[in-house]
Amino acid sequence: MQIPRRGHVLIVDDEAVLAGVVASYLDRAGFDTTITGDGLEAVDLARRLDPTVVILDLGLPGLDGVEVCRQIRTFSDCYVIMLTARTEEVDVLIGLSVGADDYVTKPFSARELVARVQVMLRRPRAGGTSAPLPVRRFGTLEVDASAREARLDGAVLDLTPTEFDLLAVLSERPRLAHSRRQLLEAIWGDSGTGDDHLIDVHVANLRRKLGDDPVRQRYVITVRGVGYRMGSG
Repeated sequence: MQIPRRGHVLIVDDEAVLAGVVASYLDRAGFDTTITGDGLEAVDLARRLDPTVVILDLGLPGLDGVEVCRQIRTFSDCYVIMLTARTEEVDVLIGLSVGADDYVTKPFSARELVARVQVMLRRPRAGGTSAPLPVRRFGTLEVDASAREARLDGAVLDLTPTEFDLLAVLSERPRLAHSRRQLLEAIWGDSGTGDDHLIDVHVANLRRKLGDDPVRQRYVITVRGVGYRMGSG
């Protein structure tokens, strides 16, 4: 019986054997795949193929993964998972700051990587058939969960899928203080993927786009010893 196709994954890695293994696992899970080891070609393929997910090696020769991600983010809101052989925190921070949603450190299990892709695609996307939800307002910030759109002072914010998911979770129950683990489970599911540090990085990126002062927080409030909650704006 033929497996229904679940989306298109662009794999960008110059380690051909590793990329092939990942592609074979994704194919068995029902995904179409395209492989490239070249950063410039990756940007072109992302533009032409409109993939659902991009699995992107940070250490590409020539145009590296950070720049590839930065360029893809100028025209696509696909999910981006960074692959990195580097363990330095700064490399992870840079990758997430330019729009990656998640990261996996090499060596990794191809089965685990496929699980992360599957978890990401279980998140709600725009254009669902359910009834529209009321727009949530916090001062001059509006969060439209049904359209997956946030506006500040009337201007649409350029948020990554994960940044919007974080804002949507916080704004749904604005008086509730969420722990980092609760936010991880709300966004990534109960599969145990990700780590608490991911939440802090995405919060920092979200605050920057909201123009939120980390000292005098208006929209994303730090709750000491707990995590984060929504502010009134």
